[in-house]
Amino acid sequence: MNIHPAHERDGAALMDLRIEAEQWLHDAGIDQWRNAATRAPALAKWQTDIAAGRTWLVRDGGLILATITLAPPDMDFWRPSDEPEDAVYVAKLITSRAARGRGLGAQLLDWAGHRAQQQQKSWVRLDCWRSNVALQTFYVREGFEHVRTEAPAHRLSGWLGQRPASLVRHPDSRLLTG
Repeated sequence: MNIHPAHERDGAALMDLRIEAEQWLHDAGIDQWRNAATRAPALAKWQTDIAAGRTWLVRDGGLILATITLAPPDMDFWRPSDEPEDAVYVAKLITSRAARGRGLGAQLLDWAGHRAQQQQKSWVRLDCWRSNVALQTFYVREGFEHVRTEAPAHRLSGWLGQRPASLVRHPDSRLLTG
């Protein structure tokens, strides 16, 4: 499968993908992203990330199967002592229910590691919701180590994880940058 940079015209489809994920999370008993009032700010941030070349898509024909954003470090969570410039930061990693069972999320994490290595960075880092234990377990299974949990009053995310950029968990199913 190939991964491509997102374009401005992809914003609405990305939001549809997020809404699908919101419903799936809700059905699984996970209260994440359910506040519809956060959709407009999320879309605006996505548009900024797209314009900066940080958001990527995996498509199957016209259908977006997954997205990932390689964001700047979120300094609500990462400290100067973490050497934030030595990492690629995964954000908005979402896979479509249509891609279920393909291991696409895991492949995107390997791809992020490859991108980090290309930039001579040592780590792939991320933060996820403090209450989403299933997602934290997925990341640990994919080689992430829990760094710490931060709990700023204005944020619901804050479980911090990292793994070496050199770690490749799925060498037989690599995404190709197209």
